[in-house]
Amino acid sequence: MKIASWNINGIKARHDVLIEWLRQAEPDIVGLQEIKSIDENFPREEIEDLGYNVETHGQKGFNGVAILSRLPFDEVNRGLPGNDEDEQARFIEGVFTVGERALRFVSLYLPNGNPTDDPRKFDYKLAWMDRLHTWAKIRLDLEEALILAGDYNVIPQGEDCWDPTVWESDALFRQETRSRFEALKSLGFSEALRSCTDERAYTFWDYQAGAWPKNHGIRIDHLLLSPEAAPMLLGCAVDSYVRDWEKPSDHVPIWASIGV
Repeated sequence: MKIASWNINGIKARHDVLIEWLRQAEPDIVGLQEIKSIDENFPREEIEDLGYNVETHGQKGFNGVAILSRLPFDEVNRGLPGNDEDEQARFIEGVFTVGERALRFVSLYLPNGNPTDDPRKFDYKLAWMDRLHTWAKIRLDLEEALILAGDYNVIPQGEDCWDPTVWESDALFRQETRSRFEALKSLGFSEALRSCTDERAYTFWDYQAGAWPKNHGIRIDHLLLSPEAAPMLLGCAVDSYVRDWEKPSDHVPIWASIGV
């Protein structure tokens, strides 16, 4: 089974790119981030024609997440618990039956957090990460295969960006951010990519300053596997070639192959 995550930076702008990648890559479950669309306007028909079930948690013009799955949904939960006043669409959870076991899959879009001197941005990011930690701890008690997929807006280590000095004061690389990411992993999650390779791999290249041709990238899209999901991992890779397509997202898909 092929599991993937991709921040598409707008379903309207990236619809054709998404359809072409789905046809070529043939993933079984995909988490999308930054769909930038309300649920009613999400163009599901052509995606469904490719054999996918579609669930979204949208928001007009900003944020928005979705899950596309060849498997039927047993359960869908929208929104990260812990703050009833948070209206930003950044979290959707799907539950599937795989063989005789349950597979929980989350598509998440963690806040960027910049500028860091704005508490509405950076403090919100850190609080969101704390809520994710609390939620994940509860879910792990179910002892089910759980995959947290998405754009975390976290650069875990210096080797995950082209030049750490450029990012040292950025919300994506601040110690407060990275320590929370490590705390989440310490609950028992493992990074799919780092479980397979130590080589540099980026998932994002800014549109500005020729970042893609210069390979000035960062790794901020991650697949985290629970202790029950980790033994299922067969491989993980980044489809960086998609960044070279016409009208690309500034992110590229990351995917893992799991045995079921």
